[in-house]
Amino acid sequence: MSRSEPIASTIPTVDELAQELLLIQQSGPRKVAIIGTRNLPLTHQQLVEMLSYALVLSGNQVVTSGGANGCNMAVIRGAQRANPDRLNIILPQTISQQPGEVQDLLIGIKNIVEYPERRTMTLADASRICNHEIIDRCQQIICFLYHTSHTLLESVNYAKEHRKIVTSFYLD
Repeated sequence: MSRSEPIASTIPTVDELAQELLLIQQSGPRKVAIIGTRNLPLTHQQLVEMLSYALVLSGNQVVTSGGANGCNMAVIRGAQRANPDRLNIILPQTISQQPGEVQDLLIGIKNIVEYPERRTMTLADASRICNHEIIDRCQQIICFLYHTSHTLLESVNYAKEHRKIVTSFYLD
């Protein structure tokens, strides 16, 4: 918020707060997006994997992206162990553009969306679009990031603007 921006413009309306409260109070399964950095230490990867596993076991649908080692691979491993049918993967580009270990992990997963038309885009641009699509499909987003993770910071802001339940875990 800049100094010239009025404070009132950042305060949610009563209707917006009521809508968010309703989302939080809804019981039952929901679609939860989990996205995050590729630079995730092993201990954090294990925590993300357990979180994904628990969310799926609780009946939730988990949505994530592909990507290199790190958060997304941990999400995929956890959801696969619990129930691969409750996992949706939206790739920024194509399966063939994923690292070999990610391609191996994706074998047998039914719910994968890929975008060959983004093949020539930079990974950062394709990831930004991909994250928005993931967020649009979910009621809640969990993000593991650093304060310098520009694409992920932008995605968190996008989710907040679209009134999603957002939980950010900053790793620095």
